[in-house]
Amino acid sequence: MSAHLDEVISFKVESSLAEVIRRMPNRSQFIRAAVLSALEHTCPLCQGTGMLTPEQREHWEQFAEHHSVAECSTCGHPYLVCGEDKP
Repeated sequence: MSAHLDEVISFKVESSLAEVIRRMPNRSQFIRAAVLSALEHTCPLCQGTGMLTPEQREHWEQFAEHHSVAECSTCGHPYLVCGEDKP
């Protein structure tokens, strides 16, 4: 069963990226999958903007009183640590 696609969204890209996408056999399917994947990996706090509003910053500061950001010794990526588990 396939979804009914009734909306067209366009966006601008660099010519080099457009060239690569044009060569794809099903570029619409690829772009839909890429957008859905990006949405699944969006920061839950800033919603992908990369910036916090003053209100979000206030919430973050309250949260950070009992939590910290640490670096994973295995993969090197940052992660949140709950207050009782702070390194």
